Amino acid sequence: MVRVLVVHDEGLLRSALVQLLRSDEALEVSSLCPRTDAPDHRVGPMDVCVVDGDRLEGAGDEWGAPFRALCGDRLVVLATPERPGVLHRAFDGGALGLVDKNASAQRLITAVHTVAQGERFLDETLTVALLKGARMPLTTRELSVLSLAAEGAPVAEIAARLHLSRGTVRNYMATAIRKVGARNRVDAIRIVQSGGWT
Repeated sequence: MVRVLVVHDEGLLRSALVQLLRSDEALEVSSLCPRTDAPDHRVGPMDVCVVDGDRLEGAGDEWGAPFRALCGDRLVVLATPERPGVLHRAFDGGALGLVDKNASAQRLITAVHTVAQGERFLDETLTVALLKGARMPLTTRELSVLSLAAEGAPVAEIAARLHLSRGTVRNYMATAIRKVGARNRVDAIRIVQSGGWT
């Protein structure tokens, strides 16, 4: 029996995923909502976690930390080819499975069994997107400046929060705008957010 934990914010989609996976008698499926249920001892160690890539935060070793604590690298991440930032974070974060949100139910079940055996599973559509998708063009500092600007922070506040001068913040902002090919700050924020980089 493979123990699977489904993690999704939206109740209807979470319960649909649970029912879909329970159609395979070899899977023992439970679920939690990351906004209201903290992954803890109640759940216990899992063989595989199925998570929505759009909901996972962090970068590098911090990426998906609460769920990696439950199932190690045996994460099956649901993603779309249109959000290369999510794909790269999941792949770089060590997730073994990447499943297209538009894939068939059987693809998800196959991915869960493959990942439970410690093997990698990549949907073809996501593999192509991962290979074609550009790497994040911004440095960590440029992304921080843009993220704070997305929250509505003015240059002075961004400078204070990041311990930078106002001129340096403006330079980071201009460089970020140029690197993503944006027309202005608002366009740069839109490009970075739609690509799943924040």
